[in-house]
Amino acid sequence: MYRDTTELAENKLLILYILNKIDTPITNSSLTQIVLENNLINYFSLQQYISELIESGFIEINKEINKQLLRISLKGKRTLEFFIDRIPEKKLKVIDDYLKDQNIEPENKYTTISRYEAIGNEYFVDIKLLENEKIIFDLRLRTSSLEKATSICENWERNYVTLYEKIIDLLKE
Repeated sequence: MYRDTTELAENKLLILYILNKIDTPITNSSLTQIVLENNLINYFSLQQYISELIESGFIEINKEINKQLLRISLKGKRTLEFFIDRIPEKKLKVIDDYLKDQNIEPENKYTTISRYEAIGNEYFVDIKLLENEKIIFDLRLRTSSLEKATSICENWERNYVTLYEKIIDLLKE
């Protein structure tokens, strides 16, 4: 039993270490590839550990258009800092060497732009969504107050995935 508990903790910490080291949100399949290519954890255990780490708040899910990305949470980072010495040096070196050799591109290829300008008593808001630096959505609105303009910009930055999908669905109807 002690061996199983130690191995469980070590493997979960190893997953957090990988996510922390990459420092960019990645897909489950990318994380799985890293772990399996280095023979660190078997596939089924890995998927179970990822689910448990998400449920307990050590990993966050960032929703992007048509995919979900995994990233280490602040809680996960703090836990990793405290317990990193529980991961064998040999495994840390394997991950470090592998990530150094790989050119891991960020999975998040979307960029948002939101800004407003005042013209007289009106405010014009521009919101955009770019994919790989190409505009896929561009909207210009007129509002009557600074509060509305700033609210639209802040909401777009926080919820662009949901808002974009809702707008596209409305336009398709």
